[in-house]
Amino acid sequence: MPSALPDGEAAPDDGALPDSALKSARSHDFGIYVHIPFCASRCGYCDFNTYTAAELGSGVSRESFPRLLEAEIDLAARVLGDVPRPISTIFFGGGTPSLLPASELTGIVAKLESTFGLTPDAEITTEANPESVDPEYFRQLRAGGFTRVSLGMQSTARRVLAVLERGHTPGRALDAAREAREAGFEHVNLDLIYGTPGETAEDFEASLRAAVDTGADHVSAYSLIVEDGTRLAGQVRRGDIPAPSDDEAADRYLAAERVLGEAGFEWYEVSNWARSEAARCRHNLLYWRGGDWWGLGPGAHSHVGGVRWWNVKHPARYGQRLTDGLSPAQGRELLTPPQRHMEDVLLGVRLADGLALCALDADGQRNARKAAAEGLLDPAALAADRVRLTLRGRLLADAVVRDLVP
Repeated sequence: MPSALPDGEAAPDDGALPDSALKSARSHDFGIYVHIPFCASRCGYCDFNTYTAAELGSGVSRESFPRLLEAEIDLAARVLGDVPRPISTIFFGGGTPSLLPASELTGIVAKLESTFGLTPDAEITTEANPESVDPEYFRQLRAGGFTRVSLGMQSTARRVLAVLERGHTPGRALDAAREAREAGFEHVNLDLIYGTPGETAEDFEASLRAAVDTGADHVSAYSLIVEDGTRLAGQVRRGDIPAPSDDEAADRYLAAERVLGEAGFEWYEVSNWARSEAARCRHNLLYWRGGDWWGLGPGAHSHVGGVRWWNVKHPARYGQRLTDGLSPAQGRELLTPPQRHMEDVLLGVRLADGLALCALDADGQRNARKAAAEGLLDPAALAADRVRLTLRGRLLADAVVRDLVP
């Protein structure tokens, strides 16, 4: 089942934010995340807050869910009050947003636009499973204002998809990417997973080259993580499937950098490559650069002006609280300046743009010089007072970051 929510203080029933948060929010970009918690089936590696029809129970349905999202949008408008904030990015994630009719997704976008307004160049993205979309679906999304699609491809190797328990055939994601481009989407992302037990180097390189050949302008590649409580974790624990290999994962990452680099992609975050600056996912950059966003839906997380909160997880409870006129927020935390600074460092170091050296304390700067000597940070960038990972540093990014914020 999905992982637990974090600890924190109880969130107020009306969702009110401190005046200090609202004041701070006036100076930040503002995004919206929309969590769609429905899936046709649960993949064995997934610990996201998603539910199949059998797991969902009574109290909420796909048909009624969009009205609940609209109720939370109205709540957000009341909480934020007169803070002037047109939306710069909207991201529908899940789950499988494309299990809802395209008209429902575009309807939520229209509701957000009428409530908050959109910036002239707003980025509007939805994730989609390849088997749940078709050319007409993409045409409706594009006509309704969507500018970007992110498709869960994972692999073109049938045996890898079988281990991951993905429902689509190896070529369906590639066809879907082409259909999205034909429908007018300039920005199309393909998500890959590497390091699945049984995957060969040839399997992953074939997946990378197939993704490039679709004309997609963005690729995300993530190492498989075995999350506690998933079916995959049980299979690994019993010895039915070997645990993923760190050495093989590193080899796959190097292959991604090589193949994507040869095709004209550049990394801009440790796990993300884009053909151009315009192709970068601006919504994720908003997260990584400390912006503000409101997360709509069960289990969704939000951050505004140094206050982070998270909604109750189960869709039925989420719906009941909104029906009762209450905020669906379960808990929250007020980040201290040192906490915000640490998070800025943790996220900023993972970006290709890097981080200003002066953002680190004396110990962090000393460790940065040591990391540069070890080939983990770019010495030329460091000489210019920037902290920027080398390719080797990207392979060990988590360890590098830990040393920079001792």
